[in-house]
Amino acid sequence: MFDTRPDRDAEVVLVGRSNVGKSTLMREITGHRVPTGRKPGVTRKPNHYDWAPESFVLTDLPGFGFMSGVPEDVRERIKTDVVRYVEEYAEKILVGVLVVDGKAAVDIIDRHSGGEEIPHDVEMFGFLEEVGIPPVVAVNKMDKVDDRDERLDALCDRLGLYPPWQQWRETIAPVSAKRGNIEALNDAVRYHLHEAGRDDLFKFF
Repeated sequence: MFDTRPDRDAEVVLVGRSNVGKSTLMREITGHRVPTGRKPGVTRKPNHYDWAPESFVLTDLPGFGFMSGVPEDVRERIKTDVVRYVEEYAEKILVGVLVVDGKAAVDIIDRHSGGEEIPHDVEMFGFLEEVGIPPVVAVNKMDKVDDRDERLDALCDRLGLYPPWQQWRETIAPVSAKRGNIEALNDAVRYHLHEAGRDDLFKFF
């Protein structure tokens, strides 16, 4: 499993499929460059960003799901490692940010629904809840979405949240990381930090 984590008491993690913009979002939150790539699966190990004075770390976990040119066994191993990491540090993780592609998420979920299969995004959302981590869905690339409300309502529906999406602002955060528009995510994360009694971490979001 990943063993690069700095020894910190509090953590926020970014999880999600490959190529949904997690690293770009990480860069936007921290103001520092982190490796991003055009090909899915550039991040194979966690990117940790921690601040010296506070016992807090922000972690961008490797993407799971399809990655071009990456063998299936490697993909499965990465996904297993992500799940194990989240399980191991669940008590310290204050918020799990599930990053999805606003334009493609619903179609991808529908494509992988039915039969024995649970779509990765739906599975990860449920898993975060299961281990006691409040999930926030950062719905990225919203600048490319025309039917904004319909898309967000449909996503809520797939995640088991009753539409309209506007009543889930602490869970559903429409953003456009590339354009620097992440206010909805910051608000949602702060909501959960406040619930955890960690208003001192607001300055990072």
